[in-house]
Amino acid sequence: MTMVRKSLPLIGLALALSACGTVNRGVESVHQPVVQRTDYVIDLASAGDRLAQGERERLEGWFRSIDLAYGDRVSVDDPSGAIGVRSDVDSLLGRRGMSSLANAPVTPGAIAAGTVRVVVSRASASVPGCPDWSRSSSPEFVGSTMSNYGCASNAALAAMVADPMDLIQGREAGAAGDTATASKAIRAYRDTAPTGTKGLKNESTKGGN
Repeated sequence: MTMVRKSLPLIGLALALSACGTVNRGVESVHQPVVQRTDYVIDLASAGDRLAQGERERLEGWFRSIDLAYGDRVSVDDPSGAIGVRSDVDSLLGRRGMSSLANAPVTPGAIAAGTVRVVVSRASASVPGCPDWSRSSSPEFVGSTMSNYGCASNAALAAMVADPMDLIQGREAGAAGDTATASKAIRAYRDTAPTGTKGLKNESTKGGN
């Protein structure tokens, strides 16, 4: 009886500790990627329907300074709607295999007369709260998964995705998602007869005079 009395406080302590931390009784991780968007803006002078002299070089230097890359969304906010300004911006983006979007997001601050605004929207994905070792894995009295459950896989997904916005909106499958297209190389490999099936070609090692 004495042993039982001594163990009761320990059991109560274990129950209290097991109740602490992240509780998840399902199979879906509570640690999910969170996507954040940051807008970078630059105002450029325009001359007529084109960028003013020297502004193309300034824009190119700005693109380099923010390390413009795949996944960034570039838009032109031009109150005049000049096609030439957008063409100047797209000519720089084309070197990177990119093009500007049709609509620009709302950004703070008015656009001064005679200027245009280029907006680069950059998304980043992360899994907040990971790693999470707030809950002991043993003993477990409420049927919860480990508090760190899902941290590794979802953090890896957030780090590897080329365009974090795909985690929100998804993307339609292109030609790479077509099984008929994807299997062409495999089919060609399987249908091609091995080179040795027709025998080896006889070659003479004797020199001809």
